[in-house]
Amino acid sequence: MPTSPSTSPSTSPSTSPSTRSTVTDVPPARGALEGAACACGPTRRQLLRGTGAAAGAIAGAIAGAGVLAACAEQKPTPQEAASSASEEGAGTVVVALADVPVGGAVAAKVGGQDVLVTQPTQGEVHAFSAICTHAGCTVAPGEGELLCPCHQSRYALTDAAVLGGPAPEPLPAIQVEVSGDDVVLA
Repeated sequence: MPTSPSTSPSTSPSTSPSTRSTVTDVPPARGALEGAACACGPTRRQLLRGTGAAAGAIAGAIAGAGVLAACAEQKPTPQEAASSASEEGAGTVVVALADVPVGGAVAAKVGGQDVLVTQPTQGEVHAFSAICTHAGCTVAPGEGELLCPCHQSRYALTDAAVLGGPAPEPLPAIQVEVSGDDVVLA
């Protein structure tokens, strides 16, 4: 006897494909939708996270701009520094002669400018701007010469002539003389 198609769900494996019922109205398991984004846009949590990240990025950019502005502070050229130091006037004490080693140099400040005072031989003194003519770094006393620590430019003690490195020209001279126990501006 032929069997008529059933309209009620059957659990029998022999039910034909056309009569099987499909389950579509059962809600998903609890937690299955958590973490899934809505198709209509980001969740509130995602928006809040994005806003926090954007605020952090803006704050970082503002702080970075402040650092760059501080780094971009204008320094005087070597010639401007030498001229400014010289403007302090004749007789202004630069350093004590005893502080300047024979065959060497000492760093000093005159009128707020970094200068180098050299004594190549006993009683022979010279002064120069301490601003490197290459990149504006501060030149320091070296062993029998003046040395820029940034790019290794080297200068002579007697006339600040370039001995080596990328410096294009000598350090500008500042006129000095010995007066008593001191090296003073001339």
